[in-house]
Amino acid sequence: MELLFADRAEAGAMLAGRLLDAQDPVVLALPRGGVAVAVPIHRSVGGRLDVLVTRKIGYPPTPELGVGAIAEGGEPVFDLLLLRRLGMTPESVADVVAEERRELARRVKVYRGDRPLPDLAGREVIVVDDGLATGATARAALRAVGAAKPGRVTLAVPVGARDTVEAMREEADEVVVLRVPTDFRAVGQWYEHFDQLSDADVLDLLAGVR
Repeated sequence: MELLFADRAEAGAMLAGRLLDAQDPVVLALPRGGVAVAVPIHRSVGGRLDVLVTRKIGYPPTPELGVGAIAEGGEPVFDLLLLRRLGMTPESVADVVAEERRELARRVKVYRGDRPLPDLAGREVIVVDDGLATGATARAALRAVGAAKPGRVTLAVPVGARDTVEAMREEADEVVVLRVPTDFRAVGQWYEHFDQLSDADVLDLLAGVR
């Protein structure tokens, strides 16, 4: 059994040690869990910390099954192979996409108010989450960031499924991951403490560094 992270804060502190060459980066955390990982990274590498809100697009009969994702500032990204296996198309989940856009806008308002995303043009950007399972939300986030013409994009996660980590190397300039277990089943299994975070938790974390 590979070693566990005590919690997201410890994982973020360990990741920070691999990111010390960053030059005045914009650290974008994927709420909610990614924020707890990103805070110690930001404290180590400096720059600016903000959130990039994403939402999973679920399969209507079984919403827990993600068929895609959307990130603020970006277009929906779908798992087209999975959709085909389910006998569906992107148009089939248009109602789900519309609902998730509304929830995404609500969370943006909660986390950032009327403040826009930082200008990413030409900047070094580090996208942070607490782990990679299917990679749907990370892919949507990276493509939204890429559309803003950053100078360099790094995806930083404590743990991830091997195939997903390799797939993300096509979406970012660099993928920094501490552990790629052979028996990966879920992100939470690699943390001793993996509590679900609330909007209030996210706001408290962000308030502590602003």
